Amino acid sequence: MSDKAHHKSNTASLSKSHTSRLSDFPTFQFSETPKAKGYAFPAEWAKHEATWLSWPHKEASWPGKIETIYEPYCLFIKAVAKGEKVRINVKDEEMKAFAVSQLERVRADLGQIEFYFNETNDAWCRDHGPAFVLKGNEKAVVDWGYNAWGDKYPPYDLDDVVPTKIAKHFNLPLFTPDIVMEGGSVEFNGAGTILTSEACLLNENRNPHLTKAQIETYLMEFYGASQVLWVGDGIVGDDTDGHIDDITRFVNEDTVLTVVESNPLDENYLLLKENLERLKEMTLLDGRKLNIIELPMPSPVIYEDTRLPASYANFYIANAAVVVPTFRDVNDKIALEIIQKAFPDREVIGIDSTDIIWGLGSFHCLSQQEPAV
Repeated sequence: MSDKAHHKSNTASLSKSHTSRLSDFPTFQFSETPKAKGYAFPAEWAKHEATWLSWPHKEASWPGKIETIYEPYCLFIKAVAKGEKVRINVKDEEMKAFAVSQLERVRADLGQIEFYFNETNDAWCRDHGPAFVLKGNEKAVVDWGYNAWGDKYPPYDLDDVVPTKIAKHFNLPLFTPDIVMEGGSVEFNGAGTILTSEACLLNENRNPHLTKAQIETYLMEFYGASQVLWVGDGIVGDDTDGHIDDITRFVNEDTVLTVVESNPLDENYLLLKENLERLKEMTLLDGRKLNIIELPMPSPVIYEDTRLPASYANFYIANAAVVVPTFRDVNDKIALEIIQKAFPDREVIGIDSTDIIWGLGSFHCLSQQEPAV
């Protein structure tokens, strides 16, 4: 994410379409949405066909450090590839060859890795990648508008069209809601509930023409859900304006892992305490309260006087493993043990993310699952 303005890297026509639709919203009928057609976005722990990635190439996202991220990034791919295909967006044969050379260094299973020539501006596939929805054994793609976290890191024209390219390549039905959304801003329990944050989705740099209720309608209609629950703010250093995938994650239909800060003097202490209190008040569709498992935060990770959004919550649930970012911190072991208890049927693997987090995101931010049918 970063640009050292800082790092991470729709268009005028998208914002025009937003404006023209504003007055129409109250009477607009969502008759052709995924939900109306019976599709829904599965939970991340549901079986995957593949994991999608966009090969990191934008030096401005890791100023002065991009060479250091390839080993942990490839170790992530190696772990995921043990249980599913890994599909990587690359610009051309040259980038593919470089990626293969890096993957060979960690002895990743190249038989499980596929490359697609979808050029990107940046690497954050969670946010610009396709949102796959299922209806029985049918699969479709949702391509939300994408504006690089509120127009922070232009250009993003290549990233914005990646989901449509993938849908066309695989001949999948395509839905194109006319609002800005990022995959890292939403969490799913696979049973009709979406969890998100006010700091991100209600930010004026995303969809200023929409009310909270209207945004909820879009989320439920295009993800096939029936309920949206809201926490408040995101962690310090997060340039996405508070993505949920750095804070609170579903691990089953009624259980969340949520990060808490034990040091009252830390900048994250009060905002995470408030989010925890909100979670305690939430009720699922069937009336159940959430089971809440608290996850520690690492000590502040600071590089070049910048507080980075280091969080153990940015783990990725793959078929064969749960990959967790670690930070050379005393809490690494504790966090891995807590996450392992939450996923007894998967191996929990910690991979050093100290260099990757300089890009202001980690393994969940970099990946997007494609569910199996």
